[in-house]
Amino acid sequence: QALELGVPTMQLGEVSFFLAAFPYAYGRPGSREPDVPPEAPLLFEVTLLEVRDGPDPQPLPPAVRLRLGSQRRERGNFHFARGDFAAALRSYRLSLCALDGPITAPPGPEEEEELQEQRVKCLNNCAAAELKLGRTEEALVACEAALRISPDNGRALLRRGQLLAEKGRDAEAALVLKRALELDPANKVIHTELSRLAERPSPASRT
Repeated sequence: QALELGVPTMQLGEVSFFLAAFPYAYGRPGSREPDVPPEAPLLFEVTLLEVRDGPDPQPLPPAVRLRLGSQRRERGNFHFARGDFAAALRSYRLSLCALDGPITAPPGPEEEEELQEQRVKCLNNCAAAELKLGRTEEALVACEAALRISPDNGRALLRRGQLLAEKGRDAEAALVLKRALELDPANKVIHTELSRLAERPSPASRT
């Protein structure tokens, strides 16, 4: 995050030092490769040698993509917690780019499962950030993308049902929420949403 924020401010040939608190470096857990302790601040020395437009993504091993995706999602969570939802959304999108980039070798079954899980987490987080920014249509798109990967993801089902209800698509919302309730019968929020839908006047009576 420190480099993503700092490098665009540099001029060609410039040498800069960036002192990064841990949320802008390797986050709370640190890193094994390179060896960075938990919650470590880092000092980066950067020389801007060249500027390129639209470089091709570098092929990386699946394990590296998983680590990058997790780190960027964690940065997004940090921004979200302090109310900077635009920065959170940027981090979540960067996480998705890391997870979806080219790989040097096909992932194993466990790596593929983890890649899919991380994608769903990021898309759900994107939906939450979009809602905080008042962009309900974009939030709905993110929910639907998550459900294409994991059709029974409870968080995405609930939020999609809420968004469909908000748009007046009550019949669709009820179907989605009922499916969410099948998966999580004790969820009080789903019960509340379904009760609210049942109490609403029908579309014909509203007109």
